[in-house]
Formats: sequence, structure tokens, C-alpha cells
Amino acid sequence: MKLIFEKSVPGRRMTVLPVCDVPPAELPRELVRDTAPALPEISETDLSRHYTALCRHVHGVNCGFYPLGSCTMKYNPRIDEEMASLPGFTNIHPLAPAHTVSGCREVLDTAAQYLCRIAGMDGMTFQPAAGAHGEFTGVLLIKQYHDARGDSKRTKIIVPDSAHGTNPATAAMCGYQVVNIPSAPNGCVDLEALRAVLGEDTAGLMLTNPNTVGIFDENILEITRLVHEAGGLCYYDGANLNAVMGVVRPGDMGFDCIHMNLHKTFATPHGGGGPGAGAVGCKEFLMPYLPQSSLMTGSECLQVRSFAGNFLVVVKALTYIMTLGREGIPEAAQNAVLNANYLMHRIKGTFTPAFDRLCMHEFVLDLSEFKKETGVSALDVAKSLIDYGMHPPTMYFPLIVHEALMLEPTETESRETLDWAAEVFGKLYELGHTDPEWMHHAPHNAQIGRPDEVQAARRPVVRWQKA
Repeated sequence: MKLIFEKSVPGRRMTVLPVCDVPPAELPRELVRDTAPALPEISETDLSRHYTALCRHVHGVNCGFYPLGSCTMKYNPRIDEEMASLPGFTNIHPLAPAHTVSGCREVLDTAAQYLCRIAGMDGMTFQPAAGAHGEFTGVLLIKQYHDARGDSKRTKIIVPDSAHGTNPATAAMCGYQVVNIPSAPNGCVDLEALRAVLGEDTAGLMLTNPNTVGIFDENILEITRLVHEAGGLCYYDGANLNAVMGVVRPGDMGFDCIHMNLHKTFATPHGGGGPGAGAVGCKEFLMPYLPQSSLMTGSECLQVRSFAGNFLVVVKALTYIMTLGREGIPEAAQNAVLNANYLMHRIKGTFTPAFDRLCMHEFVLDLSEFKKETGVSALDVAKSLIDYGMHPPTMYFPLIVHEALMLEPTETESRETLDWAAEVFGKLYELGHTDPEWMHHAPHNAQIGRPDEVQAARRPVVRWQKA
């Protein structure tokens, strides 16, 4: 379809302003542009049609199955949006006096209490703007703790090879040396490899549990004990908290701090760059280093972001928590686990799970043998799913699984949807053996086929330039 700039017609407009009945105010000459801004000139009807057409080209959870692994693309209840749209939340100013925004303060305090109970933590901050920002904040807590004790020899952060890519990046940004350890054959942390790298220079461990292959590490208490015995701290990457929320608490596993993606686990829409909220919780001994907003308190605090972070995201998350309640939160986690195991069981008669064992909220398929047999790659399968009305799962992650497809069906998908998804995978398995060329050139019915994804990542064209 054409860009809205390409639909522009000189002189066309969508509104007629009345004649000005007050003296015009002129801007100082130095503030006036030399040339008019390059804005499209278009009618109201064409504008409406343009954005409606764009909407039809986007596949979201409201359009169909969206099993994007490790991202919890879950259903976002409408009530969350309605609460975040209340004027008392949307019309406040971040520098408003404390006595005028006590309701907003109560939202932050209540959300902190509930999330601390879910995570097994003692303190919480909502300043971080997203998950990676939350990671950065959490590792800074660890760094400040060691620095305050004068323990400058602790220069290394341990990160498993199955970790999210932001984990080693975060550790490096905080000034630590990243120590990568391999996974055991069962997909979990290799205890011997962990013991081998622990020492007086260990600052901490960054770990996701369930991990990125969707497995809950049964040795988690031993893992955190070993790190603590070495004098390090344990950081919990909360990206996969959707599988265990309300069932088991990271704090009880031995973790000292955690970030939680409110825009994932607690049903706030995300994607397209935001908005997000990477709430960070910690145990009591780390609370002196916890960033806290001066918003509505008048106090001077350590900060990693302006004001209170993305406040309306917290409103949505709190609404979700209060709607589900103490019974609903663990039920959502259990249903996510049930759906993932059901779909994996339905698919594994064709494609092969990387780890054929009980999974949590997501599972990974290993298409290595399928590619050897047919020449059809994980990318080909993912692109072919688009022609069947399904959003592709995560591709080629985690890196420890070659030709990986990671599926996360989430808790709100019905059995009928999961059965349909399994049938689609079955059809593609057969198609790979009978007509691999069709799959090599998929998708056939999408708005675009296969762009140069390397160039799109390295040299993205994100704005229109007038010729």
C-alpha cells in the first residue's frame, strides 16, 4: 500500500477553521521555520481509510493465535485500559503536590505490596521503563551492595548460555566481566560448571527460572545456595514469571532481587517499542540502594528514570492483579503451563521438542533433523505459518538449540485453538516433505514476502524522505 505521504494532494485538507476573531500572535522571527513542514495533505475520509488499512495488515492477539515464545503475548482485559483511562490518572502532572495525587500514590503503594508478595521480595520500585532497564537496575543493586562493603574484588557476573541476550549485555554495561557457563544435557544449569567458576571474584548470578527452553530448574535451591556461599548475590530475570506467579516465589528460591515485566506477565499491552515497566524488587538488605521516585514525596532519592516511571502501566497491572485475585493469579499460571504441555504433546508426533519433558509456559522445537530431511528451515516453517493466519513463534532462540522455534500459547487460548495450531504444524510437516519449494518462498499471502532482514535490522528505513 502507499504511504500517507504518497496519497497527499496539494491543497487538500480535512477541516476548515473559522476566521480568527482575536489578534494573531506572531512568533519571533528566529523561531519561525524557513520552509513549511512536509506534512501530508489529505481528506478525512482518506485518512480514516489509510489507518484502517494499516490496522488490517497487523496481526495481534485480537486477530488470531500469537504464540511468540518468551514474550507472553497474552490477552489484555479491556478493564485494564478503562482504569488507566480515568481522568484522575491521566490528567495529573508529575510535579503535582502530594496532597492532590494521593490516589496515585495509593496505586503505587498497593501495586508494590502485591508484587512483593507475588515475588517474595521486601521492596519495590517502578522507575525502570522496561525489562532490560529493570535488569540494569537490579544488577546495579548488586554492584552498590558490594561497593558499600568495600568488596571490590567481585568483578564477575555468571550468566548461563541459555540466558536472554540482555543478561550479558546488562552485566557488561554495569562494568562486570561476564562468565558464561554451559547448560547440562537436560537444558538446566550445569552444577559442576557453576562450581568451577564460583570464587571470591563472583559478584552474582543472573538466571531465568523457568529458563528459556521452558524448563523449571529442579536444582534452583542448590544453585542459589552455591552462589551465596561464594559471597555472590542472585538476580532473577522475571521474563518467564508468567509460568509460576502465585505458585512459587523467586524470593523463596533464594533470589535477592528481581525485575518483573509488567507489560508481559501482568497483562499490559506491549510491542512496537512500548510502553513497558520493568518493576524491580529486592530483599530488605538491598533496599537502601533501591531507586525510589521523589514523585509526590518531596524527598531526594536515587533515580534511574524521571518521576515514577510509566505510571499508567502500573495502573493496568494493578487492575489485572486485583481482578484475578489470590485464586486467579496462580490459576492463570497453571493454565499457561497446561496449554504449553498440551500443544507440545500434540505437535511432537511430527516436529521434535528440544527437551521432551514436562515444560512450563513455553517449549522449544528442534527442527535440525527436519531440515536435514527436507531442506526446510525453522525460518521457512515460521514464514509458512503466516499463510495459515498464525503469528510465527520466536525463531533461532535460545542459541543452544539449532533450528529452534519457541512457542508460548499463554493461558487464555482455548483447546480448539491449540488443536487447530497442532493441525497446522502437522500440515507443514507434510508439506516440507512433499513441496519444500512452496515453504522456501512463504509467505505467499502476506502484505510483503521476505524482506532482507539483515538490512532491515542494520539499515532500517524508519521515516519517509521527500524526493
